[in-house]
Amino acid sequence: MTQLPNFTQSLTQLIACSSISSTQPSWDQGNLEVIQLLATWFEQLGFDINIQKVPNTTNKYNLLAKLGSGEGGLLLAGHSDTVPFDESRWQSDPMNVIDKDEKFYGLGTCDMKGFFAFILQVCKSVDVKKLKKPLYVLATADEETTMAGARFFGQTQDIKPDVAIIGEPTNLVPVVMHKGHMSHRISVEGQSGHSSKPSLGVNAIEIMYEVIGALIDLKKKFNLNFKNEAFDVPAPTLNMGAIKGGDNANRICGHCDLDIDLRSLPGMSDDELLQWLSDALKPLAEKYPARISFDELHPSSPSFEQNKYPTDDNCIVSIAEEISGHTCCAVNYATEAPYIQQLGCQTIVLGPGSINQAHQPNEFLAHSEIDKTDKLLISMIQHYCLS
Repeated sequence: MTQLPNFTQSLTQLIACSSISSTQPSWDQGNLEVIQLLATWFEQLGFDINIQKVPNTTNKYNLLAKLGSGEGGLLLAGHSDTVPFDESRWQSDPMNVIDKDEKFYGLGTCDMKGFFAFILQVCKSVDVKKLKKPLYVLATADEETTMAGARFFGQTQDIKPDVAIIGEPTNLVPVVMHKGHMSHRISVEGQSGHSSKPSLGVNAIEIMYEVIGALIDLKKKFNLNFKNEAFDVPAPTLNMGAIKGGDNANRICGHCDLDIDLRSLPGMSDDELLQWLSDALKPLAEKYPARISFDELHPSSPSFEQNKYPTDDNCIVSIAEEISGHTCCAVNYATEAPYIQQLGCQTIVLGPGSINQAHQPNEFLAHSEIDKTDKLLISMIQHYCLS
């Protein structure tokens, strides 16, 4: 049997397994190498291993490792992919862990391959004979793009843990609520022509100008009608992120696209947001028949909320606050939590590192996270699998 790596070694090997997810085919990679590496390690610790190909993807896989038997238990979950990187902005090789200034630098150290290195070290001390409930480890694919891995896993309903912890970087502060995310492209079809005769064409940019005005009014309605003070940005948000139209200064613009991003509060459905968007654009659609349309850019990610159950001694909200020493909070970004929650388990987002490091050049995981994360994971395993 090959000796299992220590924390630094396992982190280094995980980061070296490139598994970038991107909507750009030139960047997008499979994740089988990192999945097989995790499978090898956890199999040595006595876990039963199940690797599943994620449907409708190219070389993308989920890993589910199970230790012990019975019902319920604890699921420790995370994603195996990373975002792309701009090497010119990194001070070191993103795929090679550098230990410097009490920090581990590398792509995925924080978001979030480092979480699996922590799990591996903690599991070395777990005695399977003492487990009263199973311990699961889940590594998913494509969280950074389509969340296809978590979507597929949530639909299969293969396991029924009592509790799931998703180890995204939260500074070990339990997250029990986050916004949803959806993105759409609004398209305006005009009629191109020579700029010297505007009346012979229809300028798509000018129509898009009116569309933008309607969207700004919609943002104001969001701020007036919806608020959740648990968030530091309490209203739903609408961002106009990218615009493209026309081809030359002396031509009437014949087509214009605007890409927008909508982030909903818990309790708001996708249908509700789309109805608001449709209502906002309806007067312009009637003014300019058959010229304005909008389509989904990517599959939407729902909002997430884990309720607290004051009378339940095993309520993950109370247990997480007690073990972490932090009060639960809400965040504006999206995670895999709503898909994992479909398993019927209490779910929180709780992991080492800061979200401020995620998707950034020179991403790092601080040494100061090591002892705190080890103790937290050990306490969670003891509470939900050994007690």
